[in-house]
Amino acid sequence: MTSFLTHRERVHDAHLPLHQHRALRTCLTLFAPYGFRATYHHLTLSASIPRRLEADPEALVRAVEELHEARMLWLVRVEEYAAQRRAEKLAGRRTLANSRPWWLRNRWDDPSRAWYEDPLRHPSLRLSEYVRRQNALQDGGDLPGCPACGDERPLESKSTGHSWVELCRGCAWAPVPCPCGQPHGLRPQTPYRWNEIWQRAHMNDDGTPNPHWPAR
Repeated sequence: MTSFLTHRERVHDAHLPLHQHRALRTCLTLFAPYGFRATYHHLTLSASIPRRLEADPEALVRAVEELHEARMLWLVRVEEYAAQRRAEKLAGRRTLANSRPWWLRNRWDDPSRAWYEDPLRHPSLRLSEYVRRQNALQDGGDLPGCPACGDERPLESKSTGHSWVELCRGCAWAPVPCPCGQPHGLRPQTPYRWNEIWQRAHMNDDGTPNPHWPAR
């Protein structure tokens, strides 16, 4: 089985410059709170990963460490949940007493599903802060603003073709699904090509966002 920690070590290994980026990719396939593409895009910004990786070799280390920090918080909660479910099953309660935990939500029912279609609209929170926020909500916490990012502006109405859905202006989180109960696609605010994001065309060599991307 592929190990997150093994590939995290490879990201740290400066003797493997050609493999460090691939190792980060593998880590993202194992843990990505915003989904693979949106989490990668988030890390390019938060860790200031330049377009040319050789311009800042430590950027990938910063990225994987942010990911690792969030993953450790998540693992604690996963273990707690597993222990709780074992106890419930021993007591004869095999059905879930509450809704599924946030990391087990069905992609199509997940309020964050917009990030799969528009990976540029993820929360700006550090990943560990997002995990803490979701854990707090799971525990019944009453947090202000958007459940995902905390944005307190009025929701934005988007047409689904036959009805309307309300989205967070900051991250496109949909706290209330379309009344029809069916999933709907979200047209990205900014047209993008995934290979451009993967190759960091949206970043400059100094680790700042490229203001001229996309050039169309």
